[in-house]
Amino acid sequence: MKKTLLLTALLLMAHMLWAQESRRVLFIGNSYTEVNSLPAMVQRIAESCGARMEYQSNTPGGCTFAQHCSNQSMALIQQGNWDVVVLQEQSQLPSFPQSQVEQECFPYAQRLIDSVYAHSPNGEAMLYMTWGRKNGDQRNAQYFPVLGTYEGMDSMLYERYMYMARTYDASVCPVGRVWRYLRTHYREIELYDADESHPSLAGTYAAACAFYTMIFHQSPLRINYSPEIEEPHAQAIREAVQSVVYDTLTYWLRQPTDTIPNDTTHTDTAHTDTTHIDTTTVGITLPSDTFSQPSVQIYPNPATTYITVKSPDGITNSILTIYDSQGRRVQRRRIDGNTATLQLTGLRAGVYTLIFNTANETQTLPLVIH
Repeated sequence: MKKTLLLTALLLMAHMLWAQESRRVLFIGNSYTEVNSLPAMVQRIAESCGARMEYQSNTPGGCTFAQHCSNQSMALIQQGNWDVVVLQEQSQLPSFPQSQVEQECFPYAQRLIDSVYAHSPNGEAMLYMTWGRKNGDQRNAQYFPVLGTYEGMDSMLYERYMYMARTYDASVCPVGRVWRYLRTHYREIELYDADESHPSLAGTYAAACAFYTMIFHQSPLRINYSPEIEEPHAQAIREAVQSVVYDTLTYWLRQPTDTIPNDTTHTDTAHTDTTHIDTTTVGITLPSDTFSQPSVQIYPNPATTYITVKSPDGITNSILTIYDSQGRRVQRRRIDGNTATLQLTGLRAGVYTLIFNTANETQTLPLVIH
């Protein structure tokens, strides 16, 4: 009898451990997900760590969120019982002018995310934050100048994906931030295919390591699988994912809005950048028409110890957030009134992004700290 009870307990424990390390994942996207078989690579990485991942995917080339709302993707989402549904928008669209993104991207992102939770109440919608093209989107830069550089396009993608994640209740896999870290610290690793847009094998591996970390909430340093890339490069990629994703995992997961502090300056030490940023290589200038109603001003800029935020129309119940060049939050504050002063103590010299979220709009400004 005791042996039977012991065996039953062991089997139950084994089942619980298996369930904790098993995920059903649906990948919705396009060629950025399809190239180099990203879902299969994530599966192999999981297996190398003793985990299990079953997946399905729908990744037609160039497909947008709007198109996914009316193709096979919706039927797959409606099957339900997904642990994670990965959603990747067409690679350029989220970086386009605000009015276009509001019409062609945001409503369909919300529709997809809402459908995920309607059919998988215990599941998670996870946005796939992609990257800026190697030398920017030159074809569209003539209409929207910020796209003319990698830094500009990549920053726009970051801001739009983070907005969707916070607004529509999703997590985000920050592959674009991992690429940015690697471009800054490991320039010898070629992340791009010859078209300077799609990922190389190393680029897909960086994405796969990030997805393993986000899906299983485990350190990428556990990974002992890599495709046919040099092991020093594979190790550098895993360490980059550790720094950008795992060390700040709670930042990329779904975040309830009621955790934002009220009318206090908050320095999030877990997201503070500890590296010097070369402002000559990562700085961007956003044109005045990047966001609707650009009424907020910050000064001095460049700044040293503090900034003053001013809005002629007043800042009512708004959220002001500062991110460093790796996309890590370093300050967040809820403010009211026409002006507010933020202390910059503890922030290293470099280029930051300051984002205002109000009930009616989002505005973004670059901030340089000496």
